[in-house]
Amino acid sequence: FQLIAAMNPCPCGYHGHYNGKCHCTPDQISRYRSKISGPLLDRIDIQIEVPAVLQEDLLGKANGETSVELQARVEVARQRQLTRQEKSNALLSVTEIDALCKPDAQGEALLQQAISRLNLSARAYHRVLKVARTIADLEGIKSIEVKHIAEAVQYRRLNF
Repeated sequence: FQLIAAMNPCPCGYHGHYNGKCHCTPDQISRYRSKISGPLLDRIDIQIEVPAVLQEDLLGKANGETSVELQARVEVARQRQLTRQEKSNALLSVTEIDALCKPDAQGEALLQQAISRLNLSARAYHRVLKVARTIADLEGIKSIEVKHIAEAVQYRRLNF
């Protein structure tokens, strides 16, 4: 199954908001965020913080890829995965990850730094590799490069 979840950054919901409305103490924020268990977070592949959108940005014209363009890119990346391994990257076993998701030397070094600095578990390490493999697939690149590892690690940097 696929889980998509959201939560407020603090009890009042305004921590980090551009208008400065939040009056939660660091202790209140810490208690609030600690309600989500580490093992649960460890099983979530992508964890990102989405800041509040400024009013002028909200009212302006959107820029970037359209949904149709993005869908086409995702379909091509998924076909790459099916051709390479007959299943999506999300379904790879640990031994398949070791064989199919090997980063270049710089990527390996960055991953080692991330493991020590962010205290990544073995599960998180494998999830980062699968996400990096998917990022490379979306770009149409056969090997996992340092930029793919860097992007995948950033998707695990939610501060709890």
